[in-house]
Amino acid sequence: MTPDHDRSRHPGGPTGLPELLRGHRLAAGLTQAELAGRAGVGIRTVRDLERGRSSRPHRTTVELLTGALKLAGAARSTFLAAARGPAPAAGPIAPGNAVPARVDLDRHAGTPAVLPPPVALIGRDRDLTELVGLFTDSHGPRLVSLVGLAGVGKTALALSVAHAVAGDHSGGAAGVLVGEGSDTADVLSASVAVFGVARLPELPARLDGRPALLLVDAAERAPDVVAEAVHRLGAAVPSLRVLVTGRRPVGLPGERVWPVAPLDVPPPGREWAGSAALADYPAVALFTARLAQVRREPPGPAELPALAALVRRLGGLPLAIELMAARGRILDLNELLDRYGDRVLDLATSPGAAERPGWDTAEPGRPEGSRAAVAETLRDAVAVSYRLLAPDERAALRRLAAFGNRWSVELAEEMLADAADRDGTVVVDPVPLLDRLVELGLLSVRGTGPFRFRLLDAVRDFAMEQATGAGELTAIRRRHAQVVARLVARTAPELAGADLLAAVHRLDEVSGDISSALAHAAVDDPLTALRLAAALSRWWRFRGRDVPGRQWLRRLLADPRTADAGPVLRAWASLGVARLAAEHGAGAEELSAAWEALAAFREAGDVTGELEARTVLCALLVTVSEHDEARTQVEAVLALAVRHGRVRDMAVAQNNLAWHDIRVGDLAAARRRLAAVDRLAAQSGEQRLRLLARANLAEVTRLDGRYAEAVDQGRRAVAALADLGDPGHRRRVLGTVGLALARAGRSAEAAEVLAELRPPSGSPVPGLGEVWSPGRSQGATSPGARPEDGICALVEGHLALRRGDRELATEWFAAAAEADVGGQDRRDVVEALVGWAASSGDRAVLDRLDRACRQSGVRLLPHEEELLHASTESRSG
Repeated sequence: MTPDHDRSRHPGGPTGLPELLRGHRLAAGLTQAELAGRAGVGIRTVRDLERGRSSRPHRTTVELLTGALKLAGAARSTFLAAARGPAPAAGPIAPGNAVPARVDLDRHAGTPAVLPPPVALIGRDRDLTELVGLFTDSHGPRLVSLVGLAGVGKTALALSVAHAVAGDHSGGAAGVLVGEGSDTADVLSASVAVFGVARLPELPARLDGRPALLLVDAAERAPDVVAEAVHRLGAAVPSLRVLVTGRRPVGLPGERVWPVAPLDVPPPGREWAGSAALADYPAVALFTARLAQVRREPPGPAELPALAALVRRLGGLPLAIELMAARGRILDLNELLDRYGDRVLDLATSPGAAERPGWDTAEPGRPEGSRAAVAETLRDAVAVSYRLLAPDERAALRRLAAFGNRWSVELAEEMLADAADRDGTVVVDPVPLLDRLVELGLLSVRGTGPFRFRLLDAVRDFAMEQATGAGELTAIRRRHAQVVARLVARTAPELAGADLLAAVHRLDEVSGDISSALAHAAVDDPLTALRLAAALSRWWRFRGRDVPGRQWLRRLLADPRTADAGPVLRAWASLGVARLAAEHGAGAEELSAAWEALAAFREAGDVTGELEARTVLCALLVTVSEHDEARTQVEAVLALAVRHGRVRDMAVAQNNLAWHDIRVGDLAAARRRLAAVDRLAAQSGEQRLRLLARANLAEVTRLDGRYAEAVDQGRRAVAALADLGDPGHRRRVLGTVGLALARAGRSAEAAEVLAELRPPSGSPVPGLGEVWSPGRSQGATSPGARPEDGICALVEGHLALRRGDRELATEWFAAAAEADVGGQDRRDVVEALVGWAASSGDRAVLDRLDRACRQSGVRLLPHEEELLHASTESRSG
């Protein structure tokens, strides 16, 4: 039994508030925690009142306690009189009364101006630094409002700021907590009381012009009251600066609104297992810190992907993170993700969990002893801010919730346009709306690029629930699919130009929305889905998604509801199927689709489509060994491009014809064509295509036996491609450099290139667009193989052959020949077979080499014939 229980008395005897409160509580058979829970106040408030540390509690607190104790009549009157107590004595506030950061408040119980202790902040360094700068600047704003969703960390940030700047406010730094039902008199009386005076007119004289800081927490409980009180305080005391926390701004002139955003979360699309970089994200750091309070073991490698996914789903919202981490006492992180990943809105607090920092002096209303006073669930927290929006703003938020990831102002404009305007006519300026959503903490803004706006997952989920309830969901998703389809249609032409990498990145930014839009439209609006998919084939190819992309296009083309789609649209879709099929060795299956697309484009007079179709046909015809017809199509592309003045298409055609020159061993013609590519690419501003031509020139120089020159050309191209951000072609040029070094006998340098060529397992290899690299296979490799595997084996084979180790060379050349089976061009395979035959002398390999040359139309180069001849003579001798 506690000492309080031992000192139990009859409620009618004592006259002091501590004794009265304790006596009534014990008479009712309640513990301090039970009384606090019944009254809706903090347990610390009850404890401090019973210990005499807060002799004049606020009126609302007293009313809540009398109600919880069921006091009536004389008992109630006596309790209220004791609670009023004597007025505070007037006396000067010394500068030292401002409580510095991390002070032990128990040792300063008599200090008239106090703040609760600060809590440790995670991920708020920039906010803290900039806010401290505002309050230490003598010309800074007199009123700053921290706004955001419940649980985003406004109070914790405000307390840290107040403690950090307390020393710069010689008049004192103090705080008050706004209670439900407070009126202006409540807030004013509490605000002046923490500075040691009884009435507002006494405060100017008490401060005597010295700067002071007042923190007003939870302004959303009585926003109009807080606005009036802060206005009157500011008018009466010019040296007083006010820091407010709430769901929305106070709304006074000169106010600086500071949205408090959720913590940064790790981006999607990365493999986080075993990654130390995950801990650098503040949301992850907070989660692991809270998890450590309920279990001993830190997250293991198998839990890290779930940890990254959890904090993303929680939107970096500190309250949500704490609630989820608390469940880690029972479940591991994978179980948490499976059980709660789609139910974050239902996360709820439990009684007594995660107390908010208490307020030691002059609380206007109940302190928030439990986060249940903020929100029972995250849904409640979001709902409070949602209700602050006007009806048209709510409708707009419901539409914007269709975006699953980041979006731009332009996309918001289209999404908010009248749903009947299929062309995206803008009928509303979204900027004021976006500003309002940021102001209320519903919208996150990250970075400076166009795709910088994102709704928190909890906000998005809530808005989609509201859309479902209003019967709007299908229309919103249909509108979203149309908006995304128009974005992709606008971007698609840039995937074949100088801005290719920027265009790919733009689509990468909205890849999640592309997937959701396609999935919904395929069921609800297949024509929109077909438009979207037909424009995506280049992006799918560049990002290695050729198999699912081809499946989508085939499914949509087979849908009876798209049968009446325009012939040109269906031709683009069919061409996309053929383009993607070529990437995984199925080009022969779609050859007829490419021919049909070409016929449709020619009939419609679509020059761009015809150029595309003939270029795709070139690639497909090579896979079925129709090399002469493939060259005919390339020559037709060149003629058509010249006729219509399409300079870039001329460059692409010349580059592809260079491969055919190499195939037949005409290196001089290939060199002339690549010079033309360089000139045409420069004319059209195609820096990337120009670099690829120079990289291909290095390969031609190598095949011509000028190895030192090829190394120099290749290294310059490698550096330029790295700056350009084209890792796929860069690796292929590295292969050229490695082969030239190996043939030149520069084994140490070749070994360095090999180390760079072999990336970690699973590294992506982007597609190459419509430009061929003359010396490299670009089609499918053997299952699980990467294109550079065959090149590395070729380098190793040449190095072994130079050392005279024919047995090892045979193994490497055989591996190189097998690695590129199924490739679009056979130059690498022929080179590997030449090395294999030269090192082994196996007649079967020579027969295989002969078949490969006849099937591919590849002619041996002079130095290859010499190598085979020398090997034959050596063995016969």
